[in-house]
Amino acid sequence: MSQRADASQCSGVVVEFESDIKDARAKKAKNIPGSALIYLKGPKFLIYVSGALSMWGDRMWHFAISVFLIELYGRNLLLTAVFGLVVAGSVLLLGALIGDWVDRNPRNKVAHASLFIQNISVTVCSIVLMLVFSYKHWIEQIWDGWLTVVCYTVVIILADVANLASTALTIAIQRDWIVVITGYNRGHLAGMNATMRRIDQVTNILAPLAVGQVMTLASNVVGCGFILGWNLVSLIVEFFFLSRVYRIVPALSVKPPVVEEDQAYLQRVERRGSAGEDNTTQPHPLTEGNCNTHLHLKEITNLPLCFRRFRWLVSTCKDGWRAYYRQPVFLAGMGLAFLYTTVLGFDCITTGYAYTQGISGSLLSLLMGVSAITGLMGTVMFTRLRKTYGLVNTGIISSCLHLGCLLLCVSSVFAPGSPMDLSLLMPYITSNSSSELGGMAGQRQKHTYPLRGGSNQPLLPDRSSIHWTNNTVLFDNVPSGAAPESYISIILLFLGVITARIGLWSFDLTVTQLLQENICESERGVVNGVQSSMNYLMDLLHFIMVISAPQPQHFGILVIISVLFITTGHTMYFMYAHKTKRKHRLDT
Repeated sequence: MSQRADASQCSGVVVEFESDIKDARAKKAKNIPGSALIYLKGPKFLIYVSGALSMWGDRMWHFAISVFLIELYGRNLLLTAVFGLVVAGSVLLLGALIGDWVDRNPRNKVAHASLFIQNISVTVCSIVLMLVFSYKHWIEQIWDGWLTVVCYTVVIILADVANLASTALTIAIQRDWIVVITGYNRGHLAGMNATMRRIDQVTNILAPLAVGQVMTLASNVVGCGFILGWNLVSLIVEFFFLSRVYRIVPALSVKPPVVEEDQAYLQRVERRGSAGEDNTTQPHPLTEGNCNTHLHLKEITNLPLCFRRFRWLVSTCKDGWRAYYRQPVFLAGMGLAFLYTTVLGFDCITTGYAYTQGISGSLLSLLMGVSAITGLMGTVMFTRLRKTYGLVNTGIISSCLHLGCLLLCVSSVFAPGSPMDLSLLMPYITSNSSSELGGMAGQRQKHTYPLRGGSNQPLLPDRSSIHWTNNTVLFDNVPSGAAPESYISIILLFLGVITARIGLWSFDLTVTQLLQENICESERGVVNGVQSSMNYLMDLLHFIMVISAPQPQHFGILVIISVLFITTGHTMYFMYAHKTKRKHRLDT
């Protein structure tokens, strides 16, 4: 009897234990949807969705506006070039002012104002473009065609304003909000940076393809309407999401005040003056320095308001560049900016060169997809390396990987199939030497597909034979002659460009997080604004390079110059890493 009782008790315990396990599993299963719901309502997911909508709209607009400007100006690249120059120049000049504005105002007002200005500018610009496309012949007859010039000017100005607002929104969200949302946790910050970059990589491929299909299957007017509708919907959704993030993260409402330079200067001078009046026993002597101070104060207060505002703008730009220069991560930021002076990317220049080498549009689209995958691999590698070796060492490893892959691009310049011909850079050579070099060039130019206009045709021909898809230029009139003797050069070039994106994006994320971690909160906006200016400045240099050497036979020289700029940038980062490690050893 006792054994049966014990057995029954044991069985009861087992049953109770099994029931407890089942209850725990049931609770865990119930908690899974609950945790997923919490994540979907959390600030990280809302920032991801808002960023994805914003990036998708930006990528569509940047692609479409270039196509629209080409279509408007008689299938010519002039308006697109002017637009690119205006955009780069405006960010270069106003980057510090944009960052200073981000620093001086509450986070929610900055985000909402930037979002509103950006989307409304794109919306109005789309409406103007729709009217111009619909009534172009009628508009060209008004004011002897000057109304058309006015429309072009309005479109470029509105598109530039949208780009400036997008720059402000990027600085505010991706350089400031993310840092606060993660609670200054380096691991969480690295994860959010990597996720945002992955979203950017995906939208960079898919968004232009989407709007390009709409424009191809329908018309440019329908494409403008599609972008208009997207921006209006995106404005509402992003506004709601950012407002919710601001409410559920209380730290976003706390921001250190920024005192204007002129106000601080006047306050210091007034305090000195009042202190001098109170201290009658030991009056300050009337020195040359005191006289200069009072004269300077009088000059500030007597200037008209417009001149005072202009003086404040100039001083803000100077203070922003000085703040950028004195940052401990100055060399790392400069190193990142130098990476923008390159033709080794999937832009219209490199793809235009690829077409002269017999690469088809379908193959180029495939290569762009592969490059997007390698870019995503770079974001994954960044998070793994940072967790294992630290942030500074991650930058060193990424730099070495980037430079190692670019050696393939340098090798492509001298490999079989390369069209490089240095004789085109020497216009004053003798006729005998030119004939000899011309014979050699004639043999090598079997590897090129000359475009319309002869051997002096630049990398980007007239728009009349171009289809624009994503960042790629597809030519209709490329001769379909004999295949080139060797594809080794172009294979090495794109193999280097594609594999280098792993190290490139890992390095980019490294420097981005270094800027986030090492810049004080009160200067975060202005320093990142100056960083944007530096990026655009170095990007302008690479277009100047192409203008100086526009022929496909010059592309090898551009490759070598690009690698030199990139090497200089990584050398700057190595100097920064050396200083950082040395300081760390001295502190310990």
